[in-house]
Amino acid sequence: MEGKRINVLRMHVCLTNMCSVLSQIDNWCAYNEGRYICVSNVHMCMETFDSGEFCEIVNTADMVVPDGKPLVWAQKLMGHKEACQVRGQDLTMALCKLAIEKKLKVGFYGGTQEVLSVMKMKLSEQFSGLDIAYEFAPPFRPLTSIEDKKAIKAINDSGVQILFVGIGCPKQERWMAEHKNKLHCVMLGVGAAFDFIAGNKKHAPRWMQSIGMEWLFRLLCEPNRLWKRYLKQNPRFIWYFAQQLLGSKFKSRE
Repeated sequence: MEGKRINVLRMHVCLTNMCSVLSQIDNWCAYNEGRYICVSNVHMCMETFDSGEFCEIVNTADMVVPDGKPLVWAQKLMGHKEACQVRGQDLTMALCKLAIEKKLKVGFYGGTQEVLSVMKMKLSEQFSGLDIAYEFAPPFRPLTSIEDKKAIKAINDSGVQILFVGIGCPKQERWMAEHKNKLHCVMLGVGAAFDFIAGNKKHAPRWMQSIGMEWLFRLLCEPNRLWKRYLKQNPRFIWYFAQQLLGSKFKSRE
């Protein structure tokens, strides 16, 4: 594990920035070892809060980057003024650019075949020369042992060095942890990034992103799917983090 980590509730979030993350991933790619990166937000934070097993998976990741603005605010409130947001979507695009510059092979695991096809076309248009060596749209069920072994072999045989995993939290984090010692690449759990790149989902305006209201934009776009997550987890996050912050301040005065 690399870099200083700050406890936000039970999740250990790296104190980092985009340049540092890109540099570290570039370095890891030279070793052909399995590593995984969690792109964290409030949803993931509360999943770690509620599940000790999932908390262990996230906290033993090689890197936990702060994708959600509230996590950056939490780090700042705890005295780390240098805290920066590293949005998963921005990181994905930056890594595609890096892959061209460094001649790295990338792959995509997740989504549907239609989404992958559109995404591949759009990325190839935006990043001329991008080497997409692997893509797979897994079925909406657990893979059989034979299917999983076949996927592992295909990924390793492709020579992929950066594998974007888009099967949603917490499924993708569990998948990456399970496959860390079986794959020879750096894995990133990027959630809905495939749909954003393909154009199936809209980005929140930058001004909403800057004030931490991207979640509201997504809720308005997908109320049936996301209302329970945001209306349940966001208030809980505020409540429990307020307790953590007040507790740390009282402790520092003792």
